[in-house]
Amino acid sequence: MTTPQLLSDEELERSAVVANNSMNRERGLTGVNSYARELGFDPVAHLSALSVSPSWLDLCSGEGRALREAAGRLPTAAVLTGIDLVGPPGPAPATPGVELVTASVAGWAAPRAYGLITCVHGLHYVGDRLGLLARAASWLTPEGLLVAHLDPDSIRWTDGTSAGRAVLAALRAAGFTYISRHHRLTLRGPRSVRLPFQYLGADPHAGPNYSGQPAVASFYRRLGS
Repeated sequence: MTTPQLLSDEELERSAVVANNSMNRERGLTGVNSYARELGFDPVAHLSALSVSPSWLDLCSGEGRALREAAGRLPTAAVLTGIDLVGPPGPAPATPGVELVTASVAGWAAPRAYGLITCVHGLHYVGDRLGLLARAASWLTPEGLLVAHLDPDSIRWTDGTSAGRAVLAALRAAGFTYISRHHRLTLRGPRSVRLPFQYLGADPHAGPNYSGQPAVASFYRRLGS
């Protein structure tokens, strides 16, 4: 296999696959097409069980519908933040406690710690997904939980072969848990994560992944190689 022409994060975000992806645009909190179904648990139940005020950061949050629905079931002190490259199609309804930020997750930094951090199928469209995971690991509260969908087959070496096995081994060594059946990566509690890989760029023409939707392949090299 040969390496395709790789795009920087800025170029990637202008590509048709990323700019036009519909993941999470209208996904609700519970029900058939919901966060509860994709995550395997009710986000509000998790947040309500925390010993501190609920706080949820949703990366690649789409229109933020799930956050707005959660706000109605949580105390008024709850902090719910959604980050999305495109964001709502128009001015989002004002919901107390909910902040929807239109920004690239590649350069965004959390201003506080969160009890729940989610990225429901959003990593499929992020270039440096390992860099985002490493940063997000430090944004958790002591009892916080990070859950993200990850496709190891879309992480590749410079020659185009899969880096998935090596990447999963490094993530597990850093404290993450991966359930291959559901493609869910989880982490409990904050930590400083340094993964032994250098991001090289992304290919938006990699084709469909396990979700059946066109996705992005991210290319890395092992540090020291």
